[in-house]
Formats: sequence, structure tokens, C-alpha cells
Amino acid sequence: MKTSRYFLIALCMQALSAEAQIGQPYIHDPSTLAECDGKYYTFGTGGGGLISDDGWAWHGGAERPGGGAAPDVLKIGDRYLIIYGATGGGLGGGHNGRILTMWNRSLDPRSPDFHFTQPVEVCASDGLEDQDAIDPGLLLDPTTGRLWASYGTYFGSIRLIELDPTTGERVRGNVEKDIAIDCEATDLIYRDGWYYLLGTHGTCCDGVNSTYNIVVGRSRSVEGPYLDNVGRDMLHGGGRMVIAAGGRMCGPGHFGRTVIDEGVEVMSCHFEADFDRSGRSVLGIRPLLWRNGWPVAGERFRGGTFEIASERRGYALELAVDFVRIQQERERFWNMDLSKPLKAIPDQSLEEVIGAWPKGEIAVRCGDYMFRPHQLWTLTPLDERGGYLSNPYFKIVIAGTDRALAATADLELTTTPSFTGADEQLWRVEQLTDGTFRLMPKRIPGQQEPNTRYVLYSAADSTPTLAEYDFSSDNSKWTFRDK
Repeated sequence: MKTSRYFLIALCMQALSAEAQIGQPYIHDPSTLAECDGKYYTFGTGGGGLISDDGWAWHGGAERPGGGAAPDVLKIGDRYLIIYGATGGGLGGGHNGRILTMWNRSLDPRSPDFHFTQPVEVCASDGLEDQDAIDPGLLLDPTTGRLWASYGTYFGSIRLIELDPTTGERVRGNVEKDIAIDCEATDLIYRDGWYYLLGTHGTCCDGVNSTYNIVVGRSRSVEGPYLDNVGRDMLHGGGRMVIAAGGRMCGPGHFGRTVIDEGVEVMSCHFEADFDRSGRSVLGIRPLLWRNGWPVAGERFRGGTFEIASERRGYALELAVDFVRIQQERERFWNMDLSKPLKAIPDQSLEEVIGAWPKGEIAVRCGDYMFRPHQLWTLTPLDERGGYLSNPYFKIVIAGTDRALAATADLELTTTPSFTGADEQLWRVEQLTDGTFRLMPKRIPGQQEPNTRYVLYSAADSTPTLAEYDFSSDNSKWTFRDK
């Protein structure tokens, strides 16, 4: 990988934030994340699962009857369809498995609408053929309304079946179709005319020695063939890497995709072992990027000190203060004394300029980046101040100071002399599918509900403001350049 001055998430930054979700995010084989009444849910092997109020801190408490392994969940209309493997995968000593579906109107065990229907078998394996009915994943095709499930393990093939989206039962007369080998825990997604088959490759269930990783192929038809980036069919063992071990966590498996907004997506999975948490299996949520039509996992944004550059023109976010020149002994271009020794010119220091800055609030603007103190920002994750899917909120201050970037009630920006922890000083930093970022204040002063519309926005080349997010416009997008 080439290193550039542009901030590539995993490079040139300090690890300031928890690598996995906080709380007690312990789970194996998690389902795709589901939202219900303002909370997030995921279910795992063995029954039960995790709940989160904000997508950042997770705890137990989700309920799912039936036990078994590797469920998936999908909201269809006003109901949630759960699919899971009752046995198989070598559980109980064999590969004779069954896959079942059931419905619920709520995922909240405290809701009066919480009641699972009786499970219905949709497919099975007899333990003799090279196929294992376990690890199902669901796709409701947005182009046709048809419902599909993929399932299977390394013990034979990955298969595709069609279900009835109104009953969750197998479509009458449907014949299963082999679509991949050499993987398990598959999931199907659709994007821009392509169907993607995400499969988990490698070994599982061996803690820090697990080699799980997630690979992908794509097809113009939901029934395949699913080819990888060099044309290998997943039915013959192909697959392009989506995510592997990293950040002291190994064994990513059981892919799930969540679309938050246009151009804002995350992927969920488990990591077989978190080296910093006794090697336990933990829930992982990462930005989901799309590069040349292929999904790839981003890395968690951890903060650091950067130039914040607008995609509109490339100008830097800065304090609206006077530009202070750096003293330099100048030489004429056409009459240099090449015998003179070279000497380094030091960067301008904060101490040299901060005394001239106003003491109260200072506005912000955008300008040519000149590595000046008024253009350097430190972003620090606040793990215990709440968050959103994939990250906690951040405070954003001028490097070396406590002067904080804040939203104002009239949808403008300012910097306050000190960080107080007020909601208008807390920022969502979300990587978009194209690799850029959006920055969103948690709350606009005077508004009751958390902010989900307004982002840091370049209204003109030198005029940052707050405006409604628009993925199609570079005005909404920012990049980070390392110090």
C-alpha cells in the first residue's frame, strides 16, 4: 500500500479509541444489525444477542428462542424475519442440519408486540451429502421483491433458496442451487445492478489462532455465477478480500451491511478473538467503502492531529485570525550563494501566535493550508459520551489548546475558548463510501432532537457553515491530512 499525506485511516495516527464496540459486545456469529424503536439489535449463536441504545455501547438482553447457530434478521414491512440453523456445522457431532424461520413484530423483549411465531423449516441436510444446512443469510431483492437465503459451510457447497416474503416459508417447487464453495456464513447484498455474495473464509472457533476473513464475489443475477475481481468463480473457490485480521483482533466473519444514509454505510461482523479482551469473540462495526464497484472494510477512525481539508477545493478549515508571517532570510533566485550551509526553518509555534488571538469565541473559515497553528485540529474520541454506529463522539479542538469547534443555533460554526462537553461540541465523524468523511454535530442549540441532517459544509471556497448533508456534493465532504 502506498503512503500519502492524505489520511488513510490505518496510517499515521494514534490509537486513542477502543478498537471494538464498548460495553459488553461479546457475541459469535452475529446477525445483520437491525433497528427497532430507536435501538439496535443483533443475534448470535446459542440464542440471545446484543442491544445498543446508540450503536456504540452494547450489552446483552436480546432474546431469540430456538438456540442453534448463526441467525440472520431482516425487517420486511412492519415485521422482523429471523432465520437460523437449528443444528449442523458439526454441532452435536454431525452435519445433519435444519434451517428455520420465524417472525416477530418487535425485537424489544419488553414490548407488548414481542412474540415469536412458531418456527418453520425451510431446508435441511442429511449429514451424508456434501452440504450443511447452517449459517443462513437473507436478501430481499429491492428490484423484484423476491426473498432469498444463502446457507452452508466448508462441508460442501453454499446453496441458494427462495423464500416467500409474506410467510417466510420455502417457495413451493423451489430447487436449491449451489453457488459457492470454500467458505461459510454467507450473506447476499444488492447494489447498483450487482448482487454480491459475501462469504467467510478460513478457520473459526480457535480463539487467537482463528484465520477467518471475509471475501466477496459479484454477479448480475442473484443466482450467480459469483465472480471475484480477477474472474474466479466462487463455485470454484474464488473471492476478493473484504476484511482480514487487524488492530489486535483476528478472525472477522459473518458479514452484515447497514445503510445509514446515502453514501454512509457500515459493515458488521464478529472478530473471533480480541487480543485486548481475553481473546473473546466480539462484535465489530466498520465503515463500508466501495472501490471500483467492490466492497471493502474501512478502519475505525481513532482521532489524532490533522489538517481538515474541504473536498470542494482542498482548502483547510482554520480559525479566522490574522495570518502571521514567518521570518526568513531571503536570497535572490538568480544569485544564490550555493556555498552557504543549509539550515532548517522551524514551524511556527502556537506560543508565537496565540497571544494575538481573541479571547472569546472565534469564527472559522477555509484557506490555503500553510501548516500554521490556527489550521491544526486535534480530534479526540470520547468513549463514554455516547456514539453512533462504529464510533463514539469526538471533540475537535485547535491542537495544543482547549478551543473547541461548535455548532451555533443559527446553523453556523464557531470555536469556544474551552471544551465543556456540550452537545453542540460533540461531533460524529463518519467515513463515507467513497473514502471521504462527513462531520456532524450531535445537536444544534435550541433543537430538542439529536441532529441527523446538518453537517460541516463548504458553502463557498472560504465559507464553512452547517447545511443539509448531500452525498452528491463535495461541499459536504472533508478529508484529513496528517500533521
